Amino acid sequence: MKRSNKLHEISTHTLASGETAYKLLEEDLESYLDAEPIKTIAKAYQIANEAHTGQKRHSGEDYITHPVAVARILAQMHMDHQSVAAALLHDVIEDTTVDKDTIVKEFGERVALLVDGVSKLTQMKFESHIEAQAENFRKMLLAMAKDIRVILIKLADRLHNMRTLGVLRPEKRRRIARETLEIYAPIANRLGMHRIWVEFEDLGFAALHPLRHKVLHNAVKQARGNRKEIMDKIAKELAMHLDKIGLKINTITGREKHLYSIYKKMRNKKIPFTEIMDVYAFRIVVDKIDTCYRVLGAVHQLYKPVAQRFKDYIAIPKINNYQSLHTTLFGPYGVPIEIQIRTSSMHQEAEDGIAAHWLYKSDNFSPDDAQVKARSLLKGLFELQENTKSPVEFIENVKIDLFPDEVYVFTPRGEIKELPSGATAVDFAYSVHSDIGNSCIAAKINRRLAPLSTVLRNGQTIEIVTAPGARPNPAWLNFVVTSKARSNIRYYIREQRRSESKNLGKELLEKALKDFGKSINDFTDRQLKHILKNMQYYSMHELYESIGLGNQLPIAVAKELVEQAQTRHKKLKTQEVVSNPLIIKGSKGMVVNFADCCYPIPGDPIVGVFSSGIGLMIHNQDCEHIAKLVSKPDKIVNVQWEENISGEFTVKVIVEVVNQRGVLAKVAGTISQAEANIENVHIDSEDNRYNKIKLTLTVKNRVHLARVMRRLRALHVVVRFYRTR
Repeated sequence: MKRSNKLHEISTHTLASGETAYKLLEEDLESYLDAEPIKTIAKAYQIANEAHTGQKRHSGEDYITHPVAVARILAQMHMDHQSVAAALLHDVIEDTTVDKDTIVKEFGERVALLVDGVSKLTQMKFESHIEAQAENFRKMLLAMAKDIRVILIKLADRLHNMRTLGVLRPEKRRRIARETLEIYAPIANRLGMHRIWVEFEDLGFAALHPLRHKVLHNAVKQARGNRKEIMDKIAKELAMHLDKIGLKINTITGREKHLYSIYKKMRNKKIPFTEIMDVYAFRIVVDKIDTCYRVLGAVHQLYKPVAQRFKDYIAIPKINNYQSLHTTLFGPYGVPIEIQIRTSSMHQEAEDGIAAHWLYKSDNFSPDDAQVKARSLLKGLFELQENTKSPVEFIENVKIDLFPDEVYVFTPRGEIKELPSGATAVDFAYSVHSDIGNSCIAAKINRRLAPLSTVLRNGQTIEIVTAPGARPNPAWLNFVVTSKARSNIRYYIREQRRSESKNLGKELLEKALKDFGKSINDFTDRQLKHILKNMQYYSMHELYESIGLGNQLPIAVAKELVEQAQTRHKKLKTQEVVSNPLIIKGSKGMVVNFADCCYPIPGDPIVGVFSSGIGLMIHNQDCEHIAKLVSKPDKIVNVQWEENISGEFTVKVIVEVVNQRGVLAKVAGTISQAEANIENVHIDSEDNRYNKIKLTLTVKNRVHLARVMRRLRALHVVVRFYRTR
């Protein structure tokens, strides 16, 4: 049975009566369903109609007209009866007294799963709309993993809401439109549902930028009239040429870009409207793949092809399984022609995407192939929700993962990897496997070593070099573009931070207990459980982490432990405590940080300060921030440098120099000879005679800094050199 193409024929206005709306739905269902499944859908309508009795939409019409309209969208895509029934019931759990158990009893577990998957989390309170949006989307994602029809119902629901946005207040209209353009339109595109994607984008564009939409719409309408004669002439020439050489074609149609696509192209490429409308586009649909390539050769004979403007998406399909041949030609009158060549089945999938696989079969309908295919298309989203804790971070990564443009590269074994445009070698490494990404140290692009930050191009072969001890670098977050890479790096940083904070917290507590002449091993499990209960922690690991992050003071925990272990008559006096210093062992860490107000380096007298949520901050003893903490001695920790500490530490210095040509090169060369590194330079002009060069250097310790200073002072152009705080 030929699938209906009436998706766009649903009126954008709601119907006044639920009965009238349902009669139109029945007509759609009778075109492809048997009587028994239609009875199930009728039963769903009756329950939904009773549940929504008295409820009205913002437009004033009966609320039931909305779920019926959503069901019609699915019916016109020939979705199975379970999907249509779930569409009719999709708001009853959220907005009425009907619960999930009732739906299970009446329609079975599968329909209940679909309805529950689309329902919002109404019982939970969220700090912001973004957080609520993310958690509701995460819930829907988990349901999608079990049955992909959840997202198809949600897309239909959102499509009808977009068609009826006009009655909402402007700020809500813009919010829903932005959410649709950023999340739901890209999902429809990822699932290959071209018709819904185009409508989402154009409706979202009209709601978000109504004036721009109106101007562009009028311009396209006017240009279309001027183009008609040329379009007809080119289409006729193509048809005659293909017929002449005996190639059978199904259709040749003119293809126009939708408004939002034109708008994005004008904005991103900064080109005028006239340049976009100068391109004439056609779609040729044929019977089989072999004919596609023969038609391609024929059109290249008729018009000259434009170099490097040919794409074979049949041999290498897009990430959403889109298949077609694309070529650009020099047409008559010198106008450029874009041509797409595809088979009928490719065209059907390009229009309806994953829904094209969802043909109704029987009451025991189980479309495993479509489910597997849809899971592969949305695999990145499923992986995201496992590694991402923050709702806001999750929704940000979702938007990144749905970015539509792709680049195609190869593994050393010739496997194709699809990545977003702008992806780097690190993104490629994570696309192969998370462990490869976590341990990568270098990349070979076409057998040549390249930086991990290198942006990849189509057709390159990428080989990743790994090392067992390598770990993700937080700096990678500055250039990775895929959500999988970003979420894995952030996950590692969080876990590393937790691990470091636990170790630091345990060390700080042991140090505090040592000041009292005790060790953590001196206390029984019962005593430790008691203190955990008092301080509202589940485990000692959680307590250590809280201490390491500066949220709990070790001296206070140690004192409570010791006092609890002693009799009431032998309470410990704080003045008896003699503090031993905590040893600072290196320059890097996620919970031991060096203050950028005083930039301490090995050799400086230092002191540690607890900073809530950050950990231990190391300051110079003479830092002005330390003076302000006299009234809070519990926040200060006695620390000292490890005797043979290694690493590089940041320090700020000012070099006053004579204003003459080449002076900066002399200063930089001298610093390099002293084996120090310049991270940042800023020059202030004092007057015509002298300049101040403000430098951020990395040095090993005070002795190293002194060596740099001696070399600089030996330069005749240097007037003065000193360290800043």
